[in-house]
Amino acid sequence: MNNFLFVAAENDAIANCKAGGMGDVVRDVPRQISDRGDHAHVVVPSYSRLHKNGTFRANLNFQLKGVSYTAELYEVVPKKEYKGIHHYVIHHPEIEAGGIAHIYHDDPREPFFTDFVKYVIFGTAVAEAIKTGAFGSLDVVHMHDWHASLLLFLKEYHPEYLVLKKMRYVYSIHNLAIQGIRPFEGSYSSLRNWFPQLSLDYRALMDYRYQDCVNLMAVGIRLADAVHTVSPSYKEDVLKPSSRPEFIGGESLETDLQQADNEGRLYGILNGSNYKNIRAAKRGLLYRNTVHALFKWLQEESKKYKADFLAHTGEKVMKYVENPPKFIASSVARLTEQKFYFFKRSPEAFVEILKKLDDIGGIFMLLGTGAPEYEELFRQMSYEYPNFIFTNGQSEDLIDSIYLESDLYFMPSLFEPCGISQMLAMRNGNPCLVHHTGGLIDTVTPMETGFAFDGETYDEKIKNMLVAFDVALDIFENDKPKWKKIKSNAKKMRFTWEKSLNEYYSKLYLL
Repeated sequence: MNNFLFVAAENDAIANCKAGGMGDVVRDVPRQISDRGDHAHVVVPSYSRLHKNGTFRANLNFQLKGVSYTAELYEVVPKKEYKGIHHYVIHHPEIEAGGIAHIYHDDPREPFFTDFVKYVIFGTAVAEAIKTGAFGSLDVVHMHDWHASLLLFLKEYHPEYLVLKKMRYVYSIHNLAIQGIRPFEGSYSSLRNWFPQLSLDYRALMDYRYQDCVNLMAVGIRLADAVHTVSPSYKEDVLKPSSRPEFIGGESLETDLQQADNEGRLYGILNGSNYKNIRAAKRGLLYRNTVHALFKWLQEESKKYKADFLAHTGEKVMKYVENPPKFIASSVARLTEQKFYFFKRSPEAFVEILKKLDDIGGIFMLLGTGAPEYEELFRQMSYEYPNFIFTNGQSEDLIDSIYLESDLYFMPSLFEPCGISQMLAMRNGNPCLVHHTGGLIDTVTPMETGFAFDGETYDEKIKNMLVAFDVALDIFENDKPKWKKIKSNAKKMRFTWEKSLNEYYSKLYLL
């Protein structure tokens, strides 16, 4: 029997610990490991909240900044129990909840200042837990994004943690653009401040662009036994330099990734999706669930500043209760550059899409929260265009209804390491219209399971996006057998975790 440790910033197997797709992966992969009869331990920060109903397991004592630190390890109850899986959180007062999903901090003046501090404390506490045997004798440590890569730094440079050299280390990249870059010295949130006693190889740790800084994403890539991108096509993308906005590639880390590839350490394996025990949504509840969510948000103090907009959205939705639209295009996503750059830079193209929908009695439903400038853009457009329903919040029931009752799922991501939304839409038999990049290439086949656009230049991409939308609407309106076939093909697609884990075991874990 093999024993695994998963180290990450998010884990959707426990309540209120997810901001993005990483949380889904950290939830699902241990479950597959459990199905194979192996054991998995999953540890994330407590963020000053997740330990409160947990069971205390151990005090973890270590040195940082030349002083003694004590963090607490708690075992917590997951949403669903699986044999051989244990979920833990690490609590320390300086590991605080941020403003993004009560997990990450956004420090616009000095990026990663607060997050670096809390993930240094978290990472050192995890190293201490491994050293003291809190997770038993481990075979594989699987780390996710820069928040977990400090373990590799400690293994390499810290004499207290030589025991970490015994196991195999796998590093998964979920978002290459967020790299955890901080100064080597000269700041409270610097590497030297937290590890004043260590002898460092600055060249092995530095960011190529900011050579007085450590890059923790690079540390993960350089020091892991296996490096993993969450789709095969994204692996090919990151080996090339970025040329924004036409192409998002290695984001200055392509040299490290090329070296990992040359050394046989880099693998692209597609994430899976869940096809068992899924939340059952009922048809016909789309508008009711929208109104229910809006009324709930109107009562929240934090949403008061957009109460007028929420009421405006409710008024728009009521129109469709009696007279449903003939076609629904939809998107569900965090409102960021990655997801909606094309709409933000070219709002006139989005207006064109709304007009095309209006011509056939269709609407566009967008659900999400995120960057203020994106929220503001979509709120303004909602006031201006009657067939654009922007639900500016988060609701699991409403998200389920959107995936179930849409006709076309729109995913114009600037880049996409894997993507889960297109898999969830296809699971419900919804064709997707996607930008053909990264994991979207590996999951959506144009004119067979959905629609796609691309182009050599930005202008070409925008033009082709509108052409692809025209093609989709034309087939829906004028070729029902073809539309039905695309829907059926989409619904039959299976991106299973079982298949992905076969590759994990043979390529990443070497078990």
